[in-house]
Amino acid sequence: MTNIQTKKELNDEYKNVKYILTSGMRTKLLLSLYEHSKKLEEIRNDLKKPSATILHGLKELENKNLIRKIQKNYELTSNGYILTTNMIKLIENWNSINKNKQFWNNHDLSDIPEEMLKDIYLLKNAEYETSTTSDLSNAFNQYINHLSNSKEVKIILPIYSENHFRHILDFLNDDKLSKLELIVGKKIQESIEQNDDLKKSLLGNEKVCVKCIEKDLKLFLSSCDNFMSLTLFLKDGHYDDSQILIGKDENARKWASSLIQYILDKNGVDHS
Repeated sequence: MTNIQTKKELNDEYKNVKYILTSGMRTKLLLSLYEHSKKLEEIRNDLKKPSATILHGLKELENKNLIRKIQKNYELTSNGYILTTNMIKLIENWNSINKNKQFWNNHDLSDIPEEMLKDIYLLKNAEYETSTTSDLSNAFNQYINHLSNSKEVKIILPIYSENHFRHILDFLNDDKLSKLELIVGKKIQESIEQNDDLKKSLLGNEKVCVKCIEKDLKLFLSSCDNFMSLTLFLKDGHYDDSQILIGKDENARKWASSLIQYILDKNGVDHS
């Protein structure tokens, strides 16, 4: 399928999407019936709209084979359920992006695969932290504070940072960290090997596994047992240590873990 064909199909299907999303009533009806079937009275109580308005919307959705009436109950068809599931995902993606729009808009997203961007809704509860002129280290300190409470950590490390290494080594030596997996590019690995202290403390540490990938990635991602974090590069190619996204819930940690697995698979590196 060519890009031209894809765009044409998208334009054709947009008419159907627009039919749903440009009507508040049709959208609300689908969401109302998403979890279970309902009688007209239940829908009316749910939406606080008159029966005539609701029945008109129900009829329109019936004609599109998105809902059906079984005796006195209205329910989603299989097509309606699939469409509503993806509509909810779209709404949650939009909410997640809008909540942290400054973070996403300022940075280079080229190393986050399309598959993961489609699931950005998993980061809807993540908190955006930024440094200020009065506290230039706020983002970094927030990261280190969360890392200090972690036991098992995986980090995609795109920069050689003595500051980060110093804290990581302290956590390893104090037995705060029980397992560390570092994923680095060749230049970072070479820099570690040329530093006798890091070579001994990291490469010679049984708690640490360093994995090297071909590409120098433009993202600093941590996937931990208690949180995830993401910092990115600016669009001019410089690493931005002043802004960080931190998520503590299961969905955010799942997103980070999946992204690391994707990158390792893409580079042919064993992630077991």
